[in-house]
Amino acid sequence: MEIFEVKTTINNNLKKLLELGTSLDIELLKNKINILENKQNDTNFWSDNKVATRIIKENNAYKKLVGEYEELFKQLNDLKSSVEDLHKNYDKEMYELILEEFLVTNKRFEDYEILVLLKEDYDRSNAILSIHPGAGGTESQDWANMLLRMYQRYAAKNGYSFEILDYEEGLEAGIKSCSILIKGEMAYGYLKAESGVHRLVRISPFDSSNRRHTSFASVEVTPEFNNEIDIKIDEKDLEISTMRSSGAGGQNVNKVDSAVRMKHIPSGIVVTSQSERSQLINKENCLNILKSKLYQIEITKQKEELNALKGEQKLIEWGSQIRSYVFCPYTLAKDHRSNYEEVNVEKVMDGEIEGFIFSYLKNQL
Repeated sequence: MEIFEVKTTINNNLKKLLELGTSLDIELLKNKINILENKQNDTNFWSDNKVATRIIKENNAYKKLVGEYEELFKQLNDLKSSVEDLHKNYDKEMYELILEEFLVTNKRFEDYEILVLLKEDYDRSNAILSIHPGAGGTESQDWANMLLRMYQRYAAKNGYSFEILDYEEGLEAGIKSCSILIKGEMAYGYLKAESGVHRLVRISPFDSSNRRHTSFASVEVTPEFNNEIDIKIDEKDLEISTMRSSGAGGQNVNKVDSAVRMKHIPSGIVVTSQSERSQLINKENCLNILKSKLYQIEITKQKEELNALKGEQKLIEWGSQIRSYVFCPYTLAKDHRSNYEEVNVEKVMDGEIEGFIFSYLKNQL
């Protein structure tokens, strides 16, 4: 990498960082930090654990945004001075040291851009993923199961916990539907990039003629409902029924009617839960998933209203085809929103989807 390229990138990053600082209003964030820290010093701070925990999380998020901004600003300016000195008196050994520091700082800047994008409260939430196969029977049901495995591997690689809330097996292979809960810091913020239709092209293992097939499956991602958010559901708006649990290695398969199906009449949303032995707990899970879906509707509505105010013509289409995974006649995974590509599809299916997530998020800047 040439000195000129390094210098240009540093200047561009400094300009972007100042723009990010303006959009965040760093001075306002500092004032908020002072206010929240004064609240924490109050002798009655822990009288309400829920409120106290929320204040601590909010304060830590603000401090991280401000702290990273100030450190990056200093590092970029120091690098700028070093490059200018190097340009006057070139030294190969010094250049290699500067280049090494530049690459680390540049990666840190990219991470900060994403951190700024994930500043909303719901971005820090756990994520609920619902996977549904498209038309095509066994082919698409098997594809839905492959996606389930991909997210399970992604969760394991990133230290997230993974819990199956609802699981319905396909008749021959794969799954008819499933809902999973992925718990961890920023789980929703990252995984919201996965919401949409995923397309698979491969030689079908279920076709004796070894023909190429195209399959589709949809992924819906919602933030897990947070009790701090006020979402009210009237009991009369719910249709609740019970059924026998079924699924992969079910804990109590065909023994008791512990699985719960819940329909929210005004919205038409239907959710099920069969992960617990207790019908009561499954009912609570259903209510939580339903509130999460209603919460997502509110988030989407707010974004659409904000885009309208900004004069943006970009629509939020959760059902649009977002990514293709091609296994034949060549191998390629491609995100159609950011144009990010990965030729090693097996690696992607093994849970390494960070490149797609980060490219999508950076594309939102």
